[in-house]
Amino acid sequence: MYALDSHEEIDNPLIWPILSILEEQPNDWKVHTLAAKLKEQGLMHGLDNNSDLDLFKRNFLMMNALYQLQEILMPKQWLQVEAMDIRLMWHGHATGFDDHEIEVDDPLREYYMDWSHYEANQEEVKLLLNTFWKRYKRHIGSSVTPIKRLKALRILELDETATSKDIRRQWRKLALKWHPDRPDGDPQRFRAACEAWNSLREMDTQL
Repeated sequence: MYALDSHEEIDNPLIWPILSILEEQPNDWKVHTLAAKLKEQGLMHGLDNNSDLDLFKRNFLMMNALYQLQEILMPKQWLQVEAMDIRLMWHGHATGFDDHEIEVDDPLREYYMDWSHYEANQEEVKLLLNTFWKRYKRHIGSSVTPIKRLKALRILELDETATSKDIRRQWRKLALKWHPDRPDGDPQRFRAACEAWNSLREMDTQL
């Protein structure tokens, strides 16, 4: 067991169900109402026996996912990340959209993007995220059968030379492209990409 590197890039599986919710209803969300919606879908569950720690951990995962999604959606869309005012905006559909940009030095953003603040070591964080992935796979109807590495890479349109960074970047690109709630989304391809990513992630400790 070892401490989590605060700069390690970890994909938060709450990103994709949150995107579905925001695509369906872009406005009038708060962190706790989003969390309640995810719980309703069977994707959010208790994280700690201590009620205060449970609330903190839920909030941390939600904010981390929102900040990651904000990066993924740029530059075509802007996701406003404020605990009491979360909204998704499209280019040309909101006044001042072009003025929005990610504040990389925002202390709040830095805090929630730093996994060491979750107060857990790397193995504990990855175990936690594994439970979310399993729930999400059931939610979207994905198979629970692992995919071999070469097949998984081909599904993600990569070859055997792909690095961990290449895999993560391509997974995010295809997941966003094929997400069922996007205008040109494809549920079948999205599920296939999820299965491929999850299999590769379980094989590679750097993912």
